[in-house]
Amino acid sequence: MSLFTIAVHGGAGTIRKEDMSPDMELAYKQGLQEALDAGYAVLSAKGAALDAVMAAVVSLEDNILFNAGRGSVFGKDGKHEMDAAIMDGTNLAAGAVAAVTSVRNPVKLARAIMTESPHVMLSGAGALEFAKLRGLQLEDEQYFYSAFRYEQWQQIQGTDQTALDHDVKLADASVSKAVGEKKFGTVGAVATDQFGNIAAATSTGGMTNKQWGRIGDSPIIGAGTYANNRTCAISCTGHGEPFIRAVTAYDVSCLMEYKGLTLEQAMQVVVHDKLMKIDGEGGMIGVDANGHAAMVFNSEGMYRGVRNSNGLNNVLIYQGS
Repeated sequence: MSLFTIAVHGGAGTIRKEDMSPDMELAYKQGLQEALDAGYAVLSAKGAALDAVMAAVVSLEDNILFNAGRGSVFGKDGKHEMDAAIMDGTNLAAGAVAAVTSVRNPVKLARAIMTESPHVMLSGAGALEFAKLRGLQLEDEQYFYSAFRYEQWQQIQGTDQTALDHDVKLADASVSKAVGEKKFGTVGAVATDQFGNIAAATSTGGMTNKQWGRIGDSPIIGAGTYANNRTCAISCTGHGEPFIRAVTAYDVSCLMEYKGLTLEQAMQVVVHDKLMKIDGEGGMIGVDANGHAAMVFNSEGMYRGVRNSNGLNNVLIYQGS
């Protein structure tokens, strides 16, 4: 039996302890712990890594604090367009969805696309129609409403500006009028199961007031999400455009496969060197087939957690803690 591991993230960016009330910090940590526990329950029952990452991401999608699923931000038209992806490291099978509305858990739709269609990615109205055909749970707009997301959207509604999720002050007290601070709201999970198989999943509500059908890195295989048993499983969170241009998740895998770097070494190179050279801010979580995990970011904070069968259980937010 191999060491089994689950790691999760809930976004990265301008996340500072002085801006966070004790109650809000506790709520975020509880949300991350619940996601870890959901994924770990699958792994400890000898379940597959693919099932574990989906369970963890579903937990985060159902938590209104995180910008995915229920907590997704408002687009320019006042609606919620969501992206997600999932990938199986055993066979490189992958599924993704972009700009879908009404689907309660986009990661479940991504998996259905992977397993029940001949395609890797579906988008928009076609993705919604496929979700209906597969019997996935749908919700009306009220389900996706949250006051602090709505207030942030109101600040820039009617302009051509976009905002990278809510800043911490606004989410906490609903009083901040600043939208300049950046928090990249994406959720994700990576896992290694008892059989040495790995998987990754990522989900996001995107950018507040986004227009023109903008799609970030989360649903793009190799950019925001990647898994390969030979190397690693990666889920990213950050400003999507640089992550797409750097093919970030796959680059970690390439550094491991072709240069022989460890998971941690490869992630450090990508996050602190390659991404920063093109103004890429954010981070990533990763695991390898031996159950090693790493969580690396170049922003002020990243909501993150890791749990494994050796008794490790850490939930962290800020740099160094």
